[in-house]
Amino acid sequence: MTGVNLGIPRVPAEPTAPNRPRPDTPALIDSFGRTATDLRVSVTDKCNLRCTYCMPAEGLDWMSNQQLLGDDELIRLIDIAVRLLGVTDIRLTGGEPLLRPRLEDLVARIAALRPRPRLAMTTNGIGFAKRAHAFAEAGLDRVNISLDTIDPDTFERLTRRDRLRHVLDALTAARDAGLEPVKVNAVLMRGINEHEATDLLRFALENGYHLRFIEQMPLDAQHGWNRSEMITADEILDLLRAEFTLTPSPTERGGAPAERWLVNGGPEEVGIIPSVTRPFCSTCERTRLTADGAVRSCLFSTTETDLRALLRGGADDEEIANAWRGAMWGKLAGHEINEAGFAQPIRPMSAIGG
Repeated sequence: MTGVNLGIPRVPAEPTAPNRPRPDTPALIDSFGRTATDLRVSVTDKCNLRCTYCMPAEGLDWMSNQQLLGDDELIRLIDIAVRLLGVTDIRLTGGEPLLRPRLEDLVARIAALRPRPRLAMTTNGIGFAKRAHAFAEAGLDRVNISLDTIDPDTFERLTRRDRLRHVLDALTAARDAGLEPVKVNAVLMRGINEHEATDLLRFALENGYHLRFIEQMPLDAQHGWNRSEMITADEILDLLRAEFTLTPSPTERGGAPAERWLVNGGPEEVGIIPSVTRPFCSTCERTRLTADGAVRSCLFSTTETDLRALLRGGADDEEIANAWRGAMWGKLAGHEINEAGFAQPIRPMSAIGG
């Protein structure tokens, strides 16, 4: 079925540079004192689920093969990031990254780069169970698997697919393959699955998974996000405290997005990512590369820098690195979701990368 075009086209504008000159440093610094060392790489915009808070039931108009970066192009950009720009952590995202052909080979090539980056992946888990050991052998260090419910009917209602068993199998396989800590990402939706908050945490504790609740963000293709339907971080804490005792974790948060809470005195923890109500923009360490080769300084950027054109136009590594540095120097102080003039990005989450 033909999808609907709801924002896949590239964003043509370049970021606005700050008034003062950029210091002469190879790192991906911005004008607010942050340094990006964590690269999120989207390897495809395609997905095999149709989560209601992400895209319409009929899907989207996916990028063409010509638009997508090839394996050699991706490796070259990641190598530039690691070798010239100080990136130490790579996370592969989508869409659904498992839909990228020969992904295990791509993982092995990234793991072979020097200096060797830490390598993680965020996935919905469909099809991961039978590939978990291959990914671990290729060099994948960790995995995050999305799971918003452990109820089969609610799962099908949220994702429009009857695939819960595949996700549960993926979690087990990831743990068995040593891809630990295995993290579970969950989004609570008002009137749909917020009553499962304690069930999800109990499930994670019983199986040794690290659960992280994420506030729903305005990144849906339909641009239908409604703040009143979002379960806030404080509401999540209240829901969990109905069954568990939560105390702030003594672990230093640093640039991590999740607030961490000890469960019943620890050592087990639960994380909450309050992207909307308590943004962590001031400590953000991320830079983003879309599947079609655009650098984004923020998940909510309304501008981006085209590296694909430089790659295919014959630019050398230092030219590409300088363009990347310029993109990050122009990063805004924050995402401005809570400001009156906030504009949702043109691209939906599936075309940006999680």
